[in-house]
Amino acid sequence: FLSLLSGTTIPPLLNSTSNNLYLSFSSDISVSAAGFHLEYTAIGLESCPEPQTPNYGIRQGDRFMVGDVVQFACEQGYSLQGNAHITCMPGPVRRWNYPVPLCLAQCGGSMTDVSGVILSPGYPGNYPSGLDCTWTVTLPIGFGIHIQFLNFSTEAIHDYLEIRSGTLETGSVIDRYSGPSIPKPLFSTTHQTSFFFHSDYSQNKPGFHITYQAYQLQSCPDPRPFRNGIVIGTDFSVGMTVSFECQPGYSLIGEASLTCLHGISRNWNHPLPRCEALCGGNITSLNGTIYSPGHPEEYPNFQDCVWSVRVPPGHGIYINFTVLSTEPIYDYITVWDGPDQSSPQIGQFSGNTALESVYSTSNIILIKFHSDFSGAGFFVLSYHGKTLLCPLGNIRICCTCSLTLTHEVLSPAGIFLPSD
Repeated sequence: FLSLLSGTTIPPLLNSTSNNLYLSFSSDISVSAAGFHLEYTAIGLESCPEPQTPNYGIRQGDRFMVGDVVQFACEQGYSLQGNAHITCMPGPVRRWNYPVPLCLAQCGGSMTDVSGVILSPGYPGNYPSGLDCTWTVTLPIGFGIHIQFLNFSTEAIHDYLEIRSGTLETGSVIDRYSGPSIPKPLFSTTHQTSFFFHSDYSQNKPGFHITYQAYQLQSCPDPRPFRNGIVIGTDFSVGMTVSFECQPGYSLIGEASLTCLHGISRNWNHPLPRCEALCGGNITSLNGTIYSPGHPEEYPNFQDCVWSVRVPPGHGIYINFTVLSTEPIYDYITVWDGPDQSSPQIGQFSGNTALESVYSTSNIILIKFHSDFSGAGFFVLSYHGKTLLCPLGNIRICCTCSLTLTHEVLSPAGIFLPSD
């Protein structure tokens, strides 16, 4: 709105500050007059002053006449303070409708881009005192970030940056950094990574300049099939742990649990374990299986393997060869009814003849396998403990039971039944 004109006084010269001018004349029902005669001439308009580009910012737009709009954005790591768009306004003095914005490194933020920058507040100037800032990088599941430190300087111990794999509340700490040294690059191997910065009330330093780049997470190699054993767990992605168990008669060689390590190249934190039939050992389970060394492969030469099998007192041990194929005579298995080789010998077995079950009268047996310099084969021996029964007249009773028997009889199932 330039002016409202009425009466008989000739108005002063008017200047429009726009390339459009709208005039409206209105008369009522009463007095008439001579009216008006006006002339207009186009004049050149001055432009708004060229706006400065903010430090660490970007300006878009190179026309600064009335009605022109200029846009601003910030470099990665900086946040825009002010209006992202300014317009050149009409009027006798050319001016923008808002001040030029600023680009500042803020205390915290949320990022979802596949690459980005994290700066300490006020960077490259010193950060303020008394800060607790959190930045969170959230990517699609299946991605992690590679983190690089371009600059780092904080008050040692008291001002620190902590990086967590996951959220600030529930994530696990990857590392904490403080002091003047620039940390080495690292990997976060979850889709969400948190950065927490704390500064106390005293010294202020330039802080940090960090860049990150997303990368796709891979899984560690599938450890299956696991020969002679089983794998517990089916998630082989980074940070996950799987466990290993062997079938009866085999022993685990290596670590029982493995964790998939961080980093671009997926590897387990230890070599894969294996299940082997060992040469000897101490066995205390009530039932079990003993394999020849190296089973299911043929046993080596020059073996002298000793197994001690112990079941609870009051039990004997039944032994059955489910597989027997050794070099006759020279490669053999000896079984003693007791804890050592001075105990009564139950038998010595060799060749490939099918055997009847044999049993001990003791709760401990000793088994020794010997192979000479030639020949090879394998064997599988199974055993199970059974309660020993001792005769008492025409019945058999549990040898370890402390009972006063008068008119008791043994049921067909082996349970003592009191008589009427």
